[in-house]
Amino acid sequence: MNTTIKQESAGAAQAVHRDIGRILDASLLRFDIAQLLNQIKAEDDWKKEDRNAIILYKSPDLRVVLVSMHAGTAIKPHTANHPFSLQVVEGIIRFRTDSQDVSLGRGQMITLHAGVPHELYAPEEAAFLMTLAMAEAHPAG
Repeated sequence: MNTTIKQESAGAAQAVHRDIGRILDASLLRFDIAQLLNQIKAEDDWKKEDRNAIILYKSPDLRVVLVSMHAGTAIKPHTANHPFSLQVVEGIIRFRTDSQDVSLGRGQMITLHAGVPHELYAPEEAAFLMTLAMAEAHPAG
């Protein structure tokens, strides 16, 4: 994972990606998902690997990642340390836990608690936005 450095801009701290200089944390960021999908699909990693991803937003409390998967590829069973949501923006994703198996199409979203074993499969080329809540649980419950 690439580390970030802090940079001051217009009086507000921003986290900047060390390798590419792209801002990862600011008070307001705007994204063109279609353009970003084209970008990650043009990268060498997309051509060599079963998937490619780009971190769109990264702060101590929240992380947003755009992931694209080739048809017929899978993310093996694993668990996440934080709760997250997954919203399909292109294609179909099959999402499986020990107790449920759901097929998600464009515009559909799931949420999952931390620590729940799950796996993903893309029967066709697909992309999704994953939003991870990195912060600890709120003390009020």
